[in-house]
Amino acid sequence: MTTASPCSLHIDTAQTWRGGQQQALFTVDGLRARGHRTVLVAHRDGVLAARAGGHPDTQSLSMRGELDVRAAWRLATLLRDLQPDIIHAHDPHGVAMAAMALSVTRAWRSQAHRAAPALVAARRVDFHLQRNALSRWKYRQVDLFIAASEAIRQMLLHDGIEPGRTCTVHEGVDIARIDGLSPVDLHATLWLPHGAPIIVNVGALVPHKGQRVLIDAMARVHQQLPDARLVILGEGELRGTLERQVHQAGLEKHILLPGFRTDVIGCLKHATLFVMSSLTEGLGTSLLDAMACGAPIVASRTGGIPEVVDDERTGRLVPPGDPVALAAVIVALLSDAPARARMASAARDAVQARFSVDRMVDATVDAYAQLADRPHAADTARPVAVR
Repeated sequence: MTTASPCSLHIDTAQTWRGGQQQALFTVDGLRARGHRTVLVAHRDGVLAARAGGHPDTQSLSMRGELDVRAAWRLATLLRDLQPDIIHAHDPHGVAMAAMALSVTRAWRSQAHRAAPALVAARRVDFHLQRNALSRWKYRQVDLFIAASEAIRQMLLHDGIEPGRTCTVHEGVDIARIDGLSPVDLHATLWLPHGAPIIVNVGALVPHKGQRVLIDAMARVHQQLPDARLVILGEGELRGTLERQVHQAGLEKHILLPGFRTDVIGCLKHATLFVMSSLTEGLGTSLLDAMACGAPIVASRTGGIPEVVDDERTGRLVPPGDPVALAAVIVALLSDAPARARMASAARDAVQARFSVDRMVDATVDAYAQLADRPHAADTARPVAVR
């Protein structure tokens, strides 16, 4: 590959819209703005394909799991026609799809005397790599893992990935776009009492996001600040469980689960406090969004979060899974408006300096440059590196 404006193909297989899909779209749009030829491959029925479908270099695939041979064959045809320098897989299923497509095109590349494109894998979750045969096979073909936080990169090293195959690129937010969006009056929208402090949590309703801990903490907050309200924005498998927990605590009027909303940024602009209660977290794009919106922050000291939040300067950190400590910090900040204002201002400055989309895309371009003149895994017999 060449170091000047390489052609890249980006693949994301998710149907839903979460932080990873937003980062994939930020990356693609940012590369295009810098003059890179960039093709996005997304699930035909997914939100990402719908949001990016207006660009001529957007391709859709119907993908049915990691081992969809038909989709891999179509991707292989696209690789043969496009001849990209880089394949950037933005989710684990995308890595498997790319690995299969590279296997299909191996004979063609040999006949055409062409080198394989480099395979780059985005890693945004602080989960260990699986150790089954499929995982070992697909990840040994990755030339470079781009970790969304140093915590994730250290986890990759622990799992046996060589340091030279990893780098850290923190995720980014589009501050100009955020500044252009209007606040949502949650008091009026959700029929909340005028003047009631509003705590906002944003995230999929899944175990590792820690909303059960947050609801436990809210029961304690309610005892000291009965006017406070908690709004949990998101959908997921735990909705029924969380609703029962709220009912058992008798807090139906104080804890609301409005579901997935497209105006999350506007909601964050109206929050008195943003709380990320995750038990594990790669980095947390909703955390960056909240900081850019000027919302005071309380977050768990886990995963990549301490790389974003400087305790007592840009927010407060608490031990993950500890509702007592979480409640105490929430009460303290809700009772201290000057501290909230000071931390919110420092947090926004930190986002502008360290977590902008432009900085993220520039760092991604630098990561691609590391692959120049390096033999690629699909052309070599790399031993299995995952322990």
